[in-house]
Amino acid sequence: VQLQASGGGLVQAGGSLKLSCAASGRTFSSYAMGWFRQAPGKEREFVAAISWSDGSTYYADSVKGRFTISRDNAKNTVYLQMNSLKPEDTAVYYCAWGWGTFVHDYDYWGQGTLVTVSS
Repeated sequence: VQLQASGGGLVQAGGSLKLSCAASGRTFSSYAMGWFRQAPGKEREFVAAISWSDGSTYYADSVKGRFTISRDNAKNTVYLQMNSLKPEDTAVYYCAWGWGTFVHDYDYWGQGTLVTVSS
């Protein structure tokens, strides 16, 4: 499985960004996907996940109400719409193939895309 994340960049606090993660190598629609992030000097943390069966979504409390995860099975792509961004959202964002809220729940990882939120 190959995962290619994109869409990161520099944005002012209060702004928005939309991340994309294109998957290849497996039947995309049969697997759940998630987003994690890792800030400098911190551990990688769960952000959001979307199931494959019914599209159920789960979010970390820190992003609930601001971020939205979605998927387009026809395009083998998962998205993370990030609104009302805060400086503490600054991190490298990773998409991953799996299901759960822990790093070890995921088998495959994209290369990461940097999101920087300025105050």
